[in-house]
Amino acid sequence: MKAGIHPDNYRLVAFKDMSNDDVFITKSTVNAKETIEIDGSEYPLVKLEISRTSHPFYTGKTKLVDTAGRIDKFKNKYAKFKK
Repeated sequence: MKAGIHPDNYRLVAFKDMSNDDVFITKSTVNAKETIEIDGSEYPLVKLEISRTSHPFYTGKTKLVDTAGRIDKFKNKYAKFKK
């Protein structure tokens, strides 16, 4: 490993998956504006939209999220090719 290229400010940070409220703690250098208290200790908080506990690749479950009717738009667009 090269000396002097790695940050020195590693600390414990809480990451919260907002889709299922799972919280995990790991070392990171990320800057966080919020904090969270877990088991009597306060940690910087980073909010995630998706993590290993909610991603379909890791869970094996697919979750269909239809934003603004994208599926219907797709079906209507390609319905003319259907025979």
